[in-house]
Amino acid sequence: QVQLVESGGGLVQPGGSLRLSCAASGSIFSINAMGWYRQAPGKQRELVASISSGGSTNYADSVKGRFTISRDNAKNTVYLRMNSLKPEDTAVYYCTAGKYISGSFYFGNYWGQGTQVTVSS
Repeated sequence: QVQLVESGGGLVQPGGSLRLSCAASGSIFSINAMGWYRQAPGKQRELVASISSGGSTNYADSVKGRFTISRDNAKNTVYLRMNSLKPEDTAVYYCTAGKYISGSFYFGNYWGQGTQVTVSS
């Protein structure tokens, strides 16, 4: 099993920035990718960004150029730097861990508890 603990959510004004962190522990050997999903009220959970242990990344079109995903393999931690935040970025953000195989990401077995991000003036 892999345990994921998120931190860094909160309330920010439009145009502001936040950084989310997610630390993984447990059976780390079974994963080689981590990512962030988000779910807004009344909407489906959607992938925001993902990163492999080798540094390959993928972003949702809605966050390209504003969000940056990175990871510290030594600390088993993934970060999501969110700039130029918009009210539509308001959601619960979930960390996830899984596999990166032949250019594709596979998530679904491991999730964090979620952290609320609210963008409002």
